[in-house]
Amino acid sequence: MTGNDQLDLFSPAQRRERVVEWQAPAPVAKVAMGLSGMDAMQGIRDGRLPPPPFGKLIGFTVGTVEPGRVVMELEPREDLENTIGLIHGATAAALLDTAMGCAISTRLEAGRSSVTLDLKLTFLRPLSVRSGLISAEGRVIKLGRQTSYAEGFVRDGKGALAVHATATFSMIGSNLT
Repeated sequence: MTGNDQLDLFSPAQRRERVVEWQAPAPVAKVAMGLSGMDAMQGIRDGRLPPPPFGKLIGFTVGTVEPGRVVMELEPREDLENTIGLIHGATAAALLDTAMGCAISTRLEAGRSSVTLDLKLTFLRPLSVRSGLISAEGRVIKLGRQTSYAEGFVRDGKGALAVHATATFSMIGSNLT
């Protein structure tokens, strides 16, 4: 850019702001650990439990909760874009990691949980603010006593597959030895 064509990228007209509020996570975690994973996930979906702070930060919500299956939803926004105008891949990774982990949770009794050991993503098509409502589906492939496996799919607003994922989770909780 030269001369009159220059755009002030730092001008007040180019600034955006987003304020995020959340509930303190420790008291919610204490209540949630006393519930089955299915009850906790339904509680978040139905507004009886506050969503996790990270979900509020990115802006995704719980859409569907079934045994072994959870769908997260996200309306794409420009604050999730990278420098080339596409939704950053970390957004899809966060959605999938959450959806798959929550799908496993729906099959767990109170006091049990899981943590991600590995996460593999294959990006098939880019997402942008024009993609429409983005959905991330997590499904349990195998629920194990020490290790569980899940598969995930991110789709754009037209249902086109954008990202496929698999993940391994370590099972944790009060009744594991």
